[in-house]
Amino acid sequence: MNEAHLIAGLGNPGAKYDHTRHNIGFRVLDELASVWGGTWSDEKKFKARMSRATVEGRALHLCQPQTFMNLSGEAVGAVSDYYKITPARVLVIVDDTEQPFGQIRLRAGGGNGGHNGLGSVQQHLATADYPRLRIGVGRPSSGRDMSAHVLGRFAAEEVGHLGLVLQRVRQQTECWLQQGVAKAMNEFNGKLDFPDETTEKEIT
Repeated sequence: MNEAHLIAGLGNPGAKYDHTRHNIGFRVLDELASVWGGTWSDEKKFKARMSRATVEGRALHLCQPQTFMNLSGEAVGAVSDYYKITPARVLVIVDDTEQPFGQIRLRAGGGNGGHNGLGSVQQHLATADYPRLRIGVGRPSSGRDMSAHVLGRFAAEEVGHLGLVLQRVRQQTECWLQQGVAKAMNEFNGKLDFPDETTEKEIT
């Protein structure tokens, strides 16, 4: 029998944070639940919105912490403890300002890179050895505050490509579930090649 896995997408609760760069983890989880047939419910004992699904015979717990980003580990730790899910079977999905938009990077463990959500997860799992998938959201333009950038919404041209990013992340997540972290890293880490709209117009 396959053991359960936990996939946590980090973000901030509340309508004013919907569709912001910092909430890309929530956006991914919504996509996964939609494709995998999961439904969401508020579960106060975990301080999270939770959804369940079964993929390739694997029981999955999808988690959107409702604690605000900096305390995300409270929810992730509570769910992993309750269902006895080891850190190696916990995947955390977050935004990453150190990578350009369209680049994704899965790692089996490591430091939090200054990301407060990952730092909280590390604290509550009592280890840095858990998989994390970082989704590039880029750095702010010159003179713009970092906080305003991550709490702002994607630019129009980015919104047009966001569906491809979500699809790629879902494919990488499914590969992680089925074939392990090393295979998923080798197959999917990197920057997406978005269609060149100018070239497409010239061709047509």
